[in-house]
Amino acid sequence: MTSLLITVDTELSSSLHRGGASVEDNVARSIWAETSQGAFGVGWQMDLLDRHGLKGVFFLDPLPALVHGRDFLRPIVGAIVSRGHEVQLHIHTEWLEWVGDSPIGGRRGRNIGDFPLDDQITLLSLARTLLEEAGAPPILAFRAGNFGANDDTLRALAAIGILWDSSVNPAYLGRECDIGVDAQQIAATRRLGMAELPVSGIADRPGSFRPAQICAMSSAEMRDGLRHAVQEGQDAFVVVTHSFEMLSRDRRRPNRAVIARFERLCREASRLPALRSAGFADLPPALADMPSRPFTRAAPSRLRTGLRQAQQAWATWRYEHRLVPA
Repeated sequence: MTSLLITVDTELSSSLHRGGASVEDNVARSIWAETSQGAFGVGWQMDLLDRHGLKGVFFLDPLPALVHGRDFLRPIVGAIVSRGHEVQLHIHTEWLEWVGDSPIGGRRGRNIGDFPLDDQITLLSLARTLLEEAGAPPILAFRAGNFGANDDTLRALAAIGILWDSSVNPAYLGRECDIGVDAQQIAATRRLGMAELPVSGIADRPGSFRPAQICAMSSAEMRDGLRHAVQEGQDAFVVVTHSFEMLSRDRRRPNRAVIARFERLCREASRLPALRSAGFADLPPALADMPSRPFTRAAPSRLRTGLRQAQQAWATWRYEHRLVPA
């Protein structure tokens, strides 16, 4: 049976902060995704998941607590945990720009992988503590902001006792992500003491990877990728979205195209009998130690890719460039 992990990178916007937004406004727009037409963030996402009997994994970034204080974290953690979904660790180190009393002596970097090993251990340990003190159960898994991890990140995670990493997105390997795994790796694998579970995807063109991210894949692509994983008996299919991803880029209006994709994913997932909704607490780390198996990604389809490109062009015009209200 294939485990479906619907993962939500849950984070405040450093860009909104840089522009002068209050922490209350940032939380409203980035976490709860509140608009004049309703809220479409983690609360709405959990409503949809619950309706279809699915579990969400919310990778929550606690580092803004070093800037704003810890109080903003507890209601977010409490809302997720109280409904039976998972809180796991996420980190965007660009927030160190505004930290007065830095835990690593004022050193800065865009990504966790930009720091030496000792700094990574310090930051990851502190971030885990912030989440657990806010009410999260013991943290089992991590994903780097911007997928910007490296092999030292895995060493740091192993050193502090976190079991799983999901920072490998083949679309980012060699760019933001510098973890030394093969871009064709699909199943969980063991690296530097960590169980590494990559983000899933499809081949949208020969030799080209398209990640299973709600805003990046059409509903047809997501459906085909998920069905292919189930047909092959893959251990897991990892989907990515964000707490604010159902909104337009300025986080002012709902993006109905992306909302529809998330709704269709949940419907499809609830109908597949050989699929189980899971979090990292449901996965045995021993999956990463199984012999290599010849899994593949869903094959390219010119028609499917062309339709998605047309849909994306329309959605960009509709939700990013039009000035009239939706």
